[in-house]
Amino acid sequence: MLSVQIFGVKNSPETRAAERFFKERRVTIHMVDLKQRPMAAGEIRRFIERFGMAGLLDSDGKAYIDAGLKYYKLSDAELLGRIERDPKLLRLPLIRGGKLLSIGQDEDTWKAMLAVG
Repeated sequence: MLSVQIFGVKNSPETRAAERFFKERRVTIHMVDLKQRPMAAGEIRRFIERFGMAGLLDSDGKAYIDAGLKYYKLSDAELLGRIERDPKLLRLPLIRGGKLLSIGQDEDTWKAMLAVG
């Protein structure tokens, strides 16, 4: 049976949309609320290798703008520290289904996860 791991924040509309998408298709969901538990370094590295640090960050989001990150030049290590403290800097949700990864509301990739599973 197919299962996915969703990294998100419970009160995020995008995270709830992903949960609903997979629940409607009877997929087992392993939810990781990033407000309660940060992502493991190896897990976030997997997303960075696939999408790059810039692809992970929600540069149009309120948290990113409020933190002034448009104007700072931070190293990847500094950005990772910021992400651990404030997961809303990420384009949520981050989803892993088998070997496939997705960021944000990406129903095409979600459907591909279903096809592989």
